[in-house]
Amino acid sequence: MKPITKKTTHRRIVAVFILFAFFGIFLLGNILRLSYFLYDYYREKTYDQVTTSSTLYAERGSIYDSNMNILAASRTVWRVFVSTRDIKLWKKESGIEYDRIIASGLGTILSLDAEALYNKIKNSNVLDVTVKKSVGETEYKKVLEFIEKNSLERLIFTEASTSRYYPENTLAAHVLGFTGSDNQGLYGLEYHYDEVLSGKDGYYVYAKDANGNALDTEYSAYFPAEDGQSLVTTIDSYIQRELEAIIEQARVNSGAENRVTGIVMDTKTGAILGMATTSPFNPNTPFVLDELSQAKLNSSGLAQGSAEYNAYKTELMQIMWSNKAVSETYEPGSTFKILTVSAALDMGVVDLNDTFSCQGYCAVGGWKIKCHKAGGHGSGFNLAYGLQMSCNPCMIAISERMGSDSFYSYVNAFGLLEKTGIDLPSEAISIFHKQEAIGPTELATASFGQRFKVSVINQLTAIASVANGGNLITPYVVDKILDSDGNTVFQHETKTRRNVVSTEVANTVSKILVEGVNGSGGAKNAGVSGYDIAAKTGTSQKFDVLDENGNSYLRIGSTVAYSTDSDKGVAMIIVVDEPTSQVKYGSVIAAPYVSKLMEKVLPYLEYRKNSPEVSFTVESYVGLTVESAKKRLKESKISYEVVGEGDFVLAQTPNVGEVFTYPVSKIILYTTEDVPSEVCVPNLCSLTLAEAIQTAIDAGFNIKISGMSELVPSATDVVCEQSLPPGSMAPRGTVITIRAINTNYED
Repeated sequence: MKPITKKTTHRRIVAVFILFAFFGIFLLGNILRLSYFLYDYYREKTYDQVTTSSTLYAERGSIYDSNMNILAASRTVWRVFVSTRDIKLWKKESGIEYDRIIASGLGTILSLDAEALYNKIKNSNVLDVTVKKSVGETEYKKVLEFIEKNSLERLIFTEASTSRYYPENTLAAHVLGFTGSDNQGLYGLEYHYDEVLSGKDGYYVYAKDANGNALDTEYSAYFPAEDGQSLVTTIDSYIQRELEAIIEQARVNSGAENRVTGIVMDTKTGAILGMATTSPFNPNTPFVLDELSQAKLNSSGLAQGSAEYNAYKTELMQIMWSNKAVSETYEPGSTFKILTVSAALDMGVVDLNDTFSCQGYCAVGGWKIKCHKAGGHGSGFNLAYGLQMSCNPCMIAISERMGSDSFYSYVNAFGLLEKTGIDLPSEAISIFHKQEAIGPTELATASFGQRFKVSVINQLTAIASVANGGNLITPYVVDKILDSDGNTVFQHETKTRRNVVSTEVANTVSKILVEGVNGSGGAKNAGVSGYDIAAKTGTSQKFDVLDENGNSYLRIGSTVAYSTDSDKGVAMIIVVDEPTSQVKYGSVIAAPYVSKLMEKVLPYLEYRKNSPEVSFTVESYVGLTVESAKKRLKESKISYEVVGEGDFVLAQTPNVGEVFTYPVSKIILYTTEDVPSEVCVPNLCSLTLAEAIQTAIDAGFNIKISGMSELVPSATDVVCEQSLPPGSMAPRGTVITIRAINTNYED
């Protein structure tokens, strides 16, 4: 063995020293790295191990109508959950089947399947099981009573949170939309303004021991939640209810297969007063199909639970949620003629003295393009007549004078090639010809609103620019945004995008339309007695679906109308998609419902009447002498009939406050207590207006005519509704309200 020399020993000492030096440097470097460069990382890891946090949920802002009625709000709900670990432990120690007791009790209170809940608790491998996520106050109190009664405080727990609530159920559903399970907006205003409404959650951070118990240390912190802001909309609940009820009547009577939609808009500001689509869903239960959609699913023949069944159900649900007024497109048909005439007058290529001719069709580009009136409108008629009678060849002649480039530029100016910018999600964009692709045939068909598509909101916005004097405005739904203290943080201001036509042109077109409604024009059915209404009807074909011969057979009937009050303005549109009734023209399936809606909206908004009253509100004559009553009625030019030989009026019909049309009706004064018995109500529907009036009078009834803008009935005015059912009994002199439509118009 070789002896260890001093030199070798020295080398070994140096080597060990170097090794320790490197180790020391490594150790110091690592300490430096951990304590300086990775300090924040490991501090956070340590912090996470010794602390926990509890979320403080922000309250979602409310949604109000224009009169501060709540349309959507947040309410407190409770999650009910159980500690499965403790249930099993207590059961093992006592032999008592706590899982069975809890499942039975909570199942009854919360309307759950007790056996399924029992199996869920029994077979769970997690610490706690949610029994029900959103429990209302009534059920919550019953749960607390059950817990207290059975001493289950350590087995059953509740946790408060918030849930979205829509107190008016289906009202304005397509505008409001709904929220998801985590209170996030999914559709409508709830989605579009989700960041505004949702606010910002807070949280409470605290230290915990090994068992999860809170410790009072420096690691506690409180970050308060910031509640969401609230929306004040332009929706008027009264107008919204009337709109929804009326378009539902239109759907039922027309048999519309693809829903009916309608909008009411302030033409001066762009505020949406009402917007609805049939048949609405309930935002409180958005994943439950409405009655009609469920009926379609039930009749599909698909096996419940199959992949095809579930796919069809999802499709129906997507359609049900869709806001048809904003998210779908349609061919506007003859309502577009308002824009064609306005553009031509603004260009100066036509004037009111120009004359036109129509032989029932117009030959363009090798095609015979028909007019709705098979025999034609004749020759020598002026522009006003052509618009009022909705003559297609007249519109074609006008568009030819404009030329394709100018026509296209006005379509663009009216906003039909862009979105309106309304503050609702999923707005559809128009489908229109490319400018270079507009040939003679495309120009001709476009002039009367066919072979292109626009959204309903876009069409009404364009029409509103004529109604308000020529300015294209941006429609909107939210008027104000309020903070959690009720302070206004945003106020909408009217946005005028551009001037499209001159005020003179807009007023001229409006005057033409009003004269058509008050006269014998196609939009006569949209008239309202006592008011000047500008209206236009339209019927368009659907070319998306063709029959086996390649022909279109589905139709869309629509009507657009607006008031011509100089101080304010309101416009509305109703679109009936795929009617299945025998008559499918917009003048019949949409115009009368626009008239009904105008009858409700105009008095409510305090629009002034522009023509003398044609109705009479019944006053009280009971207690007067017969001579005094007769004198007052003569002064009012009201017909009357005295029954009995007495000197004083003891009873009368109609009753005080009822309204009837005069001079075709009369007051019956009874001077004897022996009032005649009730008489049978005749069937007035399908009679001409003149026949119906005479039939009602002969039967002893009074008449109130609703909707008609003129008193003199024409031979083609036919009664379509009556307020008292035929065959029922009513006192002699009772008022029957009837509505008539003109049946001699196919547009």
